[in-house]
Amino acid sequence: MTSSTHKHQPHQLPNMYGAAAPPPTPSAQPNIPLPTSDAADALSILLHRLPSPTLTLPTRRSPPATCPPTLSLNNNTTTAPTLLDDLLSASSQLGFFQLTDHSLPSQLARSAESDSLALFDLPKDKKESSFPKNWPFGYEGADEDDDEERGESFRLDSSCSTESTESASLDSLREFTLAMEKLGVRIVELLCSAVGFENPIREDPTRFCSLMWITEGVPGNKPVLSGGFYPYIVGLQYQIRCQKYSLLADSGWVSVSPQVDSVMVTLGDIAHVWSNGKLKKVRGKPVAHLGDTNNTRCISMSLLVTLPTDSTISPLLPKLVGSNDDEIEKDEEQSDGSSGEREERLFNSFSFEDYAWRVYHERILFKDPLDRYRI
Repeated sequence: MTSSTHKHQPHQLPNMYGAAAPPPTPSAQPNIPLPTSDAADALSILLHRLPSPTLTLPTRRSPPATCPPTLSLNNNTTTAPTLLDDLLSASSQLGFFQLTDHSLPSQLARSAESDSLALFDLPKDKKESSFPKNWPFGYEGADEDDDEERGESFRLDSSCSTESTESASLDSLREFTLAMEKLGVRIVELLCSAVGFENPIREDPTRFCSLMWITEGVPGNKPVLSGGFYPYIVGLQYQIRCQKYSLLADSGWVSVSPQVDSVMVTLGDIAHVWSNGKLKKVRGKPVAHLGDTNNTRCISMSLLVTLPTDSTISPLLPKLVGSNDDEIEKDEEQSDGSSGEREERLFNSFSFEDYAWRVYHERILFKDPLDRYRI
């Protein structure tokens, strides 16, 4: 019988490797008698008492959040050169920063958040009827079949227009949106001055538009992206409370924690192309981290200063603005008789509407959607 055969097996393996034999492999080990019932019970109790974390692999720690560079917008004109230098430094190295002394009342931001919360409390049919889809504006509900767990969102114009007078009051949200738009237009003007090209939206309100993108986060859930991306010049988010954000910058994912009551500013694809690549960019809007223990509802309100859909995007080179080819050749001859160097264009011109539709619906994340337009 098999059991008797094992009883007569030798207890020591032959020494074929010198003075000491290597430990036997599992396939070569003789059958070891099972432990007694008491020993098995003791082993089971020991295993059950072991803390569960010791039986799992350690998780990879995420990098700590950093505070974005701080720029102060005060009315002291003597600081203007320093402001432009700091603005250019932060924008060309990172593509984002935070503003203080911006004159936006904190109470207005909190009232706008209350208006936004009331929007999400509306019945779904009221949301859809009051804010019909007129891309890129309108209401978008959560998709239960979406693996990326995108939440509900509202995308409103600068006047927060609705199709129904019975919807929630949006007076504070409307005032807040217009104030953020005014601040965003000022930032665009400063960026153009810092980089050195003419501002195409100066004194012409038809050359730009704004989009207020409101998303409600769910505490305890992982950060999600509501909808796809939408191209913009600058994006603004008022920091109502202490909160961390993830940004997809040119250097990769960055975790930031702006100061409370500051305005976090991100530069978008349009600013990157306008500056001919001098300004870094953030792809899409910041993604908020809501934490695991805070059960307070939280609204993300992102104001995007962007362009009308019939616009064309191209680099705004200083010597090319308002000039034809013959004038460019004349401009390249400097006053001292030497030949000036024309800045090399890094991007082809392209349709804003085609680009916006593609990056929103394809939801491009890891591949830079501007690559196809690079020269």
